[in-house]
Amino acid sequence: MRIEAYTQVQQLYNTKKVTKTQSKASAGRADELQISGFGRDIQIAKQAVAGSQDVREDVTASIKSQIQAGTYDVGIESFADKLMKRYEEMR
Repeated sequence: MRIEAYTQVQQLYNTKKVTKTQSKASAGRADELQISGFGRDIQIAKQAVAGSQDVREDVTASIKSQIQAGTYDVGIESFADKLMKRYEEMR
C-alpha cells in the first residue's frame, strides 16, 4: 500500500472542502425576518392598546362625583334588567 498517494488524495479533497466553504462565506447572505400581514396587524393593535388610557375619564368622572357627593343610586330594577339582558346576549 502506498501511503503517499492516499495523503495526496486527502489533501486534494480537503482543499475542495475549504474552497466550497469559502465560496459560501463570500456570498454574504444576511439573516432576514419577514412578518406576515396578520402579524403586522397584531403589532399595530398592541401599540394602539398600549397607547390608550386604562380608564375612560369622560365616563367615570360623573359617577365619581355622584359617589363623592353621596347621590349615586343604583336602582335594583335597572340593575336586574341589565343583568338579565346581558345573560340573554351570552346565551
